Amino acid sequence: MTDRIHKVIARSGFASRRRAEELVARGRVTVDGEPATIGQRVDPETASIVIDGIPLPVRPGLVYLVLYKPAGVVSTASDPQGRRAVVDLVDVPERVYPVGRLDADSEGLLLLTNDGDLAYRLTHPRFGVEKTYTALVEGRVSDAAARDLATGVELEDGAAAALRVRIIDRRPDRTMLEIVMGEGRKREVRRMCEAVGHPVVRLVRTAIGPLRDPGLAPGASRSLTLEEVRSLYATAGAPWEDGASPPKTAL
Repeated sequence: MTDRIHKVIARSGFASRRRAEELVARGRVTVDGEPATIGQRVDPETASIVIDGIPLPVRPGLVYLVLYKPAGVVSTASDPQGRRAVVDLVDVPERVYPVGRLDADSEGLLLLTNDGDLAYRLTHPRFGVEKTYTALVEGRVSDAAARDLATGVELEDGAAAALRVRIIDRRPDRTMLEIVMGEGRKREVRRMCEAVGHPVVRLVRTAIGPLRDPGLAPGASRSLTLEEVRSLYATAGAPWEDGASPPKTAL
């Protein structure tokens, strides 16, 4: 069912109807890649509405949740081995899926959504959305070992490097590191730390791009604000540059 563009924008919570009309009049809104016009009718189920270069999620039924995944829970919608899955920790009528994964032993922030467009942007390596981790590792990590993590270490599936590494706390038997990654291969941070001789004791993802929530307790979740969703879209950038086809909008 179609509706006028300013009403669709207002329903999303981004702006009032009057403000939405002003945005359209100033040429700051596009629909399916073309400049929007005052009074234009759009179908929120299918239209791609972009304001100031950032997509506006308007498809009815879209859900965005951030969960603090506890250790011992698998990052899947279900598990054939009967282990507790992340979707078991949230209570929403819509069917949502985890975006990317944290291995069962790790914990921290995980996004669950039914927005396939955003999921594609956040997980495809071409967009390089940063994920930040706090890693407690065995032993006293030297400056040289920390540099190795950033310059690259050789793993069985190829070289791997962090974007940034910072030593938070260093003691004779344990070191706390902040590690920022631009990709997410299976157990990559753990394998990198092992490669420099410092196995991980505890690994926590503290941020997904700009998304942080230090007050979220293990097992707890909450809905993202529209501003948070748009900031994730903005961080990931345009998904179909260089002639690539846009992804489907449903997972």
